[in-house]
Amino acid sequence: MSCQVRPLWPPFVAGIVLGLVVLLTFVLVGNGMGSSGAFARVATEVGLQVAPEATRENAYLGGMAQGNPLAAWIVVAAIGTLVGAILAAVSSGRFRVKVDRGSGRISVAPRLLLALGGGLLAGFGSRLAAGCTSGVGLSNTAMLGVAGFVFLIVFFVVGILVSLLMRRVW
Repeated sequence: MSCQVRPLWPPFVAGIVLGLVVLLTFVLVGNGMGSSGAFARVATEVGLQVAPEATRENAYLGGMAQGNPLAAWIVVAAIGTLVGAILAAVSSGRFRVKVDRGSGRISVAPRLLLALGGGLLAGFGSRLAAGCTSGVGLSNTAMLGVAGFVFLIVFFVVGILVSLLMRRVW
């Protein structure tokens, strides 16, 4: 099935749609957006299968032990985000399974390892901060929370600095 590649949305339109999605999550679910909590919920349920007593007694995971990861709205939202992203990529003709090579200074395996390491660090940091980019940045800012604005400023400054540093390697 071949599909003609469609242009990306203008950033202004995408921003308005994202704002409406944040509003809808508050109205329909009673919570803002977020996804890092989904991984913690799934890890809790895996822990209940592997070491139930240790998981229930764990100060961090014990409070999330529900017995069914799909009982948590955040897990359903994360699954919906994944499915929606795949459907959007396929319908726009932009779905590709590949590893971008960038400047070509680094081979595929180290690039994937660095990406995995960065993802793990970001996930760990999001759990320390009690929220991810969408949870703290978008939802907290939508509620005019100071933490959301501080987070977004720091997020962009650090992102720019790291991109300048990695540009030489990547």
